[in-house]
Amino acid sequence: MTSADVAPAIPDNEIRRAAGLLHAGELVGMPTETVYGLAADALNVAAVGKIFAAKGRPADHPLIVHLPDAGHLARWAREIPDDAFALARAFWPGPLTLILKRQHSVPDALTGGQDTVGLRVPDHPVALALLQTFDSGIAAPSANRFGRISPTTAEHVRQELGDKIALILDGGPCVVGIESTILDLSRDTPQILRPGAISAEDIARVIGCPPRSRPIPTGEASAGDHRDGATGDGEPRVSGSLSAHYAPRTPLQMTAASQLAELAATLAAEGSRVAVLAYGCQDPQDARLIWRAAPLDAAGYAHALYANLRDLDACGADFIVVETPPATPDWQAVNDRLRRAAAGSGDADET
Repeated sequence: MTSADVAPAIPDNEIRRAAGLLHAGELVGMPTETVYGLAADALNVAAVGKIFAAKGRPADHPLIVHLPDAGHLARWAREIPDDAFALARAFWPGPLTLILKRQHSVPDALTGGQDTVGLRVPDHPVALALLQTFDSGIAAPSANRFGRISPTTAEHVRQELGDKIALILDGGPCVVGIESTILDLSRDTPQILRPGAISAEDIARVIGCPPRSRPIPTGEASAGDHRDGATGDGEPRVSGSLSAHYAPRTPLQMTAASQLAELAATLAAEGSRVAVLAYGCQDPQDARLIWRAAPLDAAGYAHALYANLRDLDACGADFIVVETPPATPDWQAVNDRLRRAAAGSGDADET
């Protein structure tokens, strides 16, 4: 299934209206194959500032710029390695963001003051139509409050940020459902800074060598870890690399399948309402248990993940308990999102 299979037709005049709003410095809700983005003209510093204000996002947290096609790369990046062009041919449009050295004309507001910029071409007919009509780069982080669960439908965007957005383009549910893979090509050795649907093996087949990868977070946020930061070896700061991110307001914890039923029953016996996300759907006898079945395959699980977390977060439970997925490479991106969600869960919004 592709975005074109599920995206409702949007009239050309609506696309032109959205492009006009972007040119006027307004915010637009934009569907992509990964998650819905909060879109603004990437070269309009005031408009980019509206993104940070609407999300409550730290000012030094870099944004990804969405491009109409790979032909726009040189407008935004310099010293572009051959690997970048090869990867663009292989995976664009698609869920791969490349970190490259930025052109000097790229505003600091997009990059958090760094000398790098994140670029990608989304694989969604509505996003591509908007980008081609706009004919420039669009900054579009996930259209949700900073650190919270990313939106994968237009209704999610309306619920969370509808009063801050001039127009929301409804492109149907996001097909991939989690954010793009981020690959750093700004240094000598390619490195995956955020896992996603494009795997290290996929990348290695194109560039001839496996990229380095960051370790999956433990799920425990350290003091002061409320913004992305390099690890000390010169890594660029990038979106979605906090220890705590993608988080529900309800406390979430992960547990092995062998301990799942016992943990849920114990919490319920203590008087808590417990929402469970697991592979096998049970018919709990205790009314305090809410059981949600997760897809068995990694791609299906990722597609449904944020919608499932939003539903469980809204059901009035005191705890969310998630069965830990397999620790195999195809589940790396899902495990990454869940561990960050667990680390950030239960915290009240700061703004």
